[in-house]
Amino acid sequence: MFIHFIKKEFFHIFRDIRTMMMLLLMPVVQLIIFGFAITTEINHTPVAVLDHSNGELSRRLIAKIDGSRYFTLQEKLQHAGQLEETFRQGKAKLIAVFPSGFDNDLYHNGSADIQLLADASDPNEASTVISYAGQVIAQYVQELNTGNTLPYVIRPEVKMLYNPQLKSAYNFVPGIMGLILMLICAMMTSISIVREKEQGTMEVLLVSPARPVMIIIAKAVPYLMIAMIDVVSILLLSVFVLHVPISGSVILILLLSFVFTLSALSLGLLISSVAKTQQAAMLASGVGLMLPSILLSGLIFPVENMPWILRILSNIIPAKWFIVAIKDVMIKGLGIGAIAGECGVLLLITVILLLVSVKKFKIRVE
Repeated sequence: MFIHFIKKEFFHIFRDIRTMMMLLLMPVVQLIIFGFAITTEINHTPVAVLDHSNGELSRRLIAKIDGSRYFTLQEKLQHAGQLEETFRQGKAKLIAVFPSGFDNDLYHNGSADIQLLADASDPNEASTVISYAGQVIAQYVQELNTGNTLPYVIRPEVKMLYNPQLKSAYNFVPGIMGLILMLICAMMTSISIVREKEQGTMEVLLVSPARPVMIIIAKAVPYLMIAMIDVVSILLLSVFVLHVPISGSVILILLLSFVFTLSALSLGLLISSVAKTQQAAMLASGVGLMLPSILLSGLIFPVENMPWILRILSNIIPAKWFIVAIKDVMIKGLGIGAIAGECGVLLLITVILLLVSVKKFKIRVE
């Protein structure tokens, strides 16, 4: 009898494809994501140089930096006016500035200065990059000193831009804002619609003169308004409690948050069109949506150092585009032109998800 009960339970599991996928594929997917995504190591960081010296020693050090696995030389700047713009456009995380007398000082005095400028909007990444640069410079000095009686010294002068105090709040406030909006909009919207299905009140809505798309929009509007109230609350707390300044336009931040909220609502609607119970909707929103948003959005772990398959997957995570754009506006003070690409991707994701959600909703009506 006991064996028959075990067989019956196996039959229940094998009949449900979704349960089988969860039991067999979920551990594999989680192991791959956690195994590759959870790393704080940073490789191939984009770096730029401004070489006023243009001598042999400075060029050898630039080649040493470019040859390191930590850095990839993206651009050689021509004048100091390009420094700020290079950071604003995201072309480099680190800029090494060689003074005009770098070679002469190192040859004749045995010591020279070099300025290292880092984008500290992500303080952890900036600290790591500066540490790597210090290691490369130390190795270069060690090579110069080999066989020489007079030791050479290169003194790095570090300057952190956008976040000179390296406050972690500068990084997690924009990220937390994205996660909260995703949680409220996607999870609550999906649960709200599925609850209507479970309680049988959805049929009442379906027999009304309203079209399905209007029913969907009506379900999403309250959460959209609540999400925007949350955005204002988060901004007020970040400025007056966490002392994170808003360098860019507040209106642009609200507009960006509105676009991101639309994409999160679309995800919630899509989940509600697939899930049959509130528990399934909560599981899909919590595990299937929040976990990738945390791991693959760049909030904690740098996306650039993940395997190519995870980098591709990260492009369909709306939180990734929102966090990049909100940092540019809130921390760096950039305008609409700098975040137009991220806004376009979020709008494209929203349109695709809405079309799929409405189509599935119509099929159900029929």
